[in-house]
Parts: sequence; structure tokens; C-alpha cells
Amino acid sequence: MSAPAPFTLRPAELRDVAPIVSLIRELAEFEKLTHLLHVTPEKLRPHLFGEKPVVEAWVAELPADALEEGEHPVVAFALFFTNFSTFLAQPGLYLEDLYVKANHRGLGIGRALFTRLGRLAVERHYGRFEWSVLDWNENAIGFYEKLGATLLPDWRICRITGDALQNFRSP
Repeated sequence: MSAPAPFTLRPAELRDVAPIVSLIRELAEFEKLTHLLHVTPEKLRPHLFGEKPVVEAWVAELPADALEEGEHPVVAFALFFTNFSTFLAQPGLYLEDLYVKANHRGLGIGRALFTRLGRLAVERHYGRFEWSVLDWNENAIGFYEKLGATLLPDWRICRITGDALQNFRSP
């Protein structure tokens, strides 16, 4: 049995914006949510690397010899931001998306990204590490439970977007 391809985790850099957007598109296809997709490198770049960044990302890279012809070395990403718990009176880390290309799953990349973010939350003295998971994604749910996550059955995510959000504009 051959050893798994080594991978490198690192904070995203400006050069990673286009590959991250490509991975976000793959994630939207997997979640059957492409109808909600508006991301472009131009739209994402200022939020990651602009004057006042509001999100951070880590990426996983594979060496050239572990890639398919023409494949980009960035094969996974985790995009996250700081939230805040009023009850704890502490910031927290909210994982918006973590995605590993299908043909590179099973190498420990997802676990390594997840573990790195958990360490980052501890290093920053955050009170919690949170994320959401689609209720039909049993593989992800099982993965998170193995890592010690508790699914909160009494909580539901509420969201206002699009026209409903625009209704909050001043008259």
C-alpha cells in the first residue's frame, strides 16, 4: 500500500483567490445550491485581502506529482470568520465552508484543516468553534461527530437575503 500524498496547510494568499472560488463552485454543485452562487474572484478578494478583511481562509496544497494533469495544487479550503457569544463574552470562530475536492478525500485533509482551525480558536482564546451542516449530509455529520462535535437539535439557522434583506433599507 502506498503512503498518502503529503499535503501542506497554510493560510490563503492573494494568489489563492481564484482556486478558492473554483472550489466554492464545486461545493455549490455538491450541495445543489448553484442557483445561489454569485461568487467571483473579484467579489471575494476584498473580503479576504482588502483594506478591512472580514473572512480568513486556509488552503491545502498537494505536490505536483500527486495531481491530475492540469489540476491546481490547492485542493481544499476552509473559510471562516470571527463571531461573538454574548453569553460567554468571548469571540468565536465560525467555519463558513470547508471543502476537499472529491478525488482527494480520504487523505486526512479535511481532518487536518478542521484540527488547524480548532487550534487557531484555542490560540486566539476564543470561547467556541461553530459551523453548520446540511441535515442530509450524513458523511459530514458522521465526520464532525467523530471529531467531538455536538449537533444542536433545538437550533435552526435563520437567514434573510436578497429582496427580503433589501426591505430593511431606509425609506
